[in-house]
Amino acid sequence: MGSCLSKFNVLKASDGDAARVVSDAGDTIEPIHVPVFQEFSLEQLRLATNGFNEENIVSEGGDKTPNMVFKGRLGNDYLIAVKRFSKSSWPDAKQFVAEASGVGQIRSKKVVNLIGCCFDGDIPFLVSEFMPNGTLAKHLFHSHVLGDQRPMEWALRLRVAYHIAQALDECTRCGHPLYHDLNTYRILFDQDGNPRLSSFGLMKNSRDGKSYSTNLAYTPPEFLKTGRVTSESVIYSFGSVLLDLLSGKHIPPSHALDLIKGKNLGSLMDSHLEGQFTIEEATELIRLASRCLQYEPRERPTIRVLVDSLATLQRKVEVPSDVMLGVQREPLSPKPIQVVVRSKLADACSRMDLTSIHQQLVALHYKGDSSVDELSFQIWTREMQEALNARKRGDQAFVEKQFETAITNYSQFLSGSANPSATALVRRSLAYLFTDQPNLALRDAMQAQYVNPEWHVAFYMQSVALKKLNMVTESSDMLNEGASLEQQYSPKH
Repeated sequence: MGSCLSKFNVLKASDGDAARVVSDAGDTIEPIHVPVFQEFSLEQLRLATNGFNEENIVSEGGDKTPNMVFKGRLGNDYLIAVKRFSKSSWPDAKQFVAEASGVGQIRSKKVVNLIGCCFDGDIPFLVSEFMPNGTLAKHLFHSHVLGDQRPMEWALRLRVAYHIAQALDECTRCGHPLYHDLNTYRILFDQDGNPRLSSFGLMKNSRDGKSYSTNLAYTPPEFLKTGRVTSESVIYSFGSVLLDLLSGKHIPPSHALDLIKGKNLGSLMDSHLEGQFTIEEATELIRLASRCLQYEPRERPTIRVLVDSLATLQRKVEVPSDVMLGVQREPLSPKPIQVVVRSKLADACSRMDLTSIHQQLVALHYKGDSSVDELSFQIWTREMQEALNARKRGDQAFVEKQFETAITNYSQFLSGSANPSATALVRRSLAYLFTDQPNLALRDAMQAQYVNPEWHVAFYMQSVALKKLNMVTESSDMLNEGASLEQQYSPKH
């Protein structure tokens, strides 16, 4: 079936639903192209990072940090970031995996999505998408490192603030309102130059980890009292990021508030931005930062209020982020090969048009299906008769789009048959897709391919299930293999 399972063990995600994606309004939107969350073995991560080679270290949090981040590659194309924690960071392996799995269900274009974890021996690892264009800290404070003397322009700073507020809002609505030590190192730029919030900060505090920097000047006052992170603490940290964007420097909140109270706003603004902003824009951003940094948590705005306020400040919305950031846009992996459509079924599968796929599968018959031929010769046995009746009920329910009933009857039929029926398997696979169970749909499509290795329909159904699981490259591979088989062989169904 190609290289699908050698890259991503999608069946390990069967404990939960496919990863969620939410829109600005909180509604489900089209899935983004991110692999389903899984547990990796240590050997897989060694292979991906070339043995955790020092040349692959991409950490920017300081040379002495025990938590190193490595650039890696899954298979031949998908780039990842692998974060290795210290041995004592997460003493409870179950708690670590459970926490990572929960965060790994979030899928957003505003977040660096978590795609896996590993707890092999006593060292925990987190695996996420790789962001090739560095951190906000590098672009904001250290542009000379990038060979670029231009400071980050005002419109991009406003976009960063807006995108990160959106990211925090989406995470909150997905059940993850707490974020640990939000700062400019936790904001990264993707291949399109868009700012993303690192998913690592969504993980709950470990035994020896720190929720906030050891620099107390940047720590929310209530954290100093209780040692606990709250949603209001996250707002405080977001305010400190707004200060960084305004000034181009890392200014302690107390000093910034003194400047604001003294109406010494000129000293707060980055002098390189002169002429790029209006007084009204600067005043509004300073006002938002000041509100976020209030001593009393209840006086700080909610993240939703910040999203709405920052939306009104956006400028140059038509200019791509990579242009403003001054980086060259490069795809992280080869673009999926476009399929030359050879049939209506291939076209429907490429568009994930389940209704059209259903219409065409209804037209398929069981001719040449070995298990059904066997049933016709063994009809005299009671078990065979019951199995055949279950198949007929499943077919009737499938035609009438009663997919849960179809699943029940096809399951009875398949369990009572000596040899699995490829046709029944692909029909049950589609029924699983209609009932939002893509992992089970993929399992049936793979089994149908095993039963009939030259049947293009089994590959097409794998393609649809893989795309539902956000595995776009693998989906394209299956669609192409199915199209090739359709061209070479007469359908065997």
